[in-house]
Amino acid sequence: MKTKLTVLFAAFAALCLVPMLQAQVEPAVQAKIDAEIAAATSLAADPTVVAAVKAHNAAPSAEAQAMTQDKWKALTLLDPYVRSFSKNPTGAILKEKKSGFVSEAFLSGADGTKIAFLTKPSNWSHQGKPKHDQPMQGKTWQGEIEVDESTGLQQVQVAVPVLDGGKPIGSLVVGLSVTKMKN
Repeated sequence: MKTKLTVLFAAFAALCLVPMLQAQVEPAVQAKIDAEIAAATSLAADPTVVAAVKAHNAAPSAEAQAMTQDKWKALTLLDPYVRSFSKNPTGAILKEKKSGFVSEAFLSGADGTKIAFLTKPSNWSHQGKPKHDQPMQGKTWQGEIEVDESTGLQQVQVAVPVLDGGKPIGSLVVGLSVTKMKN
């Protein structure tokens, strides 16, 4: 009996709860998201951010070149290499300039690999995913409402290009807490 209830609840959750998370964003929340997109665009234009992306693109570190998704998943939050991304000057800017709605933020080079972040993201590279590829085409991207794998929070991610002379050279992805935006 207990197993049948577990299966039934899982089916209910899959049919009812997941679509609710992916529901349309309320207009008042979308207005806040739009303001956060503008703030992310401004942050992506910060000279320190642009310089960090240019430096990464010109000469990625040996550690960055050797990193794979499997190696990245195996690293803990306290690993010195992981911590270096939140402690570098660009990571400090992400932390300093984030709003109260931001649940995560990460900066990637043209190759989709990480340069700086607030907390360790689930993936080492987002190349091949719309959240990186659309900004690399000079476009802003907004995802669906989701429960984020790395933070466990209901959020919506947005991404903007990092531009150098009008040319996309990287991406900045920001996760926004939907719960905080509804209050």
